[in-house]
Amino acid sequence: MIKLITICCFLSLSVFAQDSKEVMKPVNLLFEGMKQGDSAMVRRAFHPEAVLHTVLNDPKTNEPRLRNEALAGFLKSVGTPHKEVYNEMIWGEKIEIDGDMAQVWVDYAFYLGATFNHCGIDAFHLIRNAKGDWLIYSLSDTRRKTGCNVPREVSERVR
Repeated sequence: MIKLITICCFLSLSVFAQDSKEVMKPVNLLFEGMKQGDSAMVRRAFHPEAVLHTVLNDPKTNEPRLRNEALAGFLKSVGTPHKEVYNEMIWGEKIEIDGDMAQVWVDYAFYLGATFNHCGIDAFHLIRNAKGDWLIYSLSDTRRKTGCNVPREVSERVR
């Protein structure tokens, strides 16, 4: 009985590890596309009906507010030539999967080239399509300039 439980646990962990790797593919594709300035690459990470949101504080009132951004606007920003590389570094991935839905919660630090710009949390919701590919259908983030505890190994990868 203990052997059976051990085998089941091992198989469950192996399946979850494989599923987690698959769920992270569009997330990693998004960041690689941003780094390369390739909006077509970024587009492949998203579901056609994807929505983007940022939770931030109003600069005048300091009250929380929600800013919505159309995927088309984000893709234009990524694909328009810009001097500095958009380099978003992530760590501390927390992945949850239930059938054809998954969520990924990660800490991030965003750099323009090698210069720190802001940090926060990215919260992704993903759907598995009929072909078995995961796509981002919702991306929400927070943004701040202070209180960023970027691990040394993360900041060193930027250089």
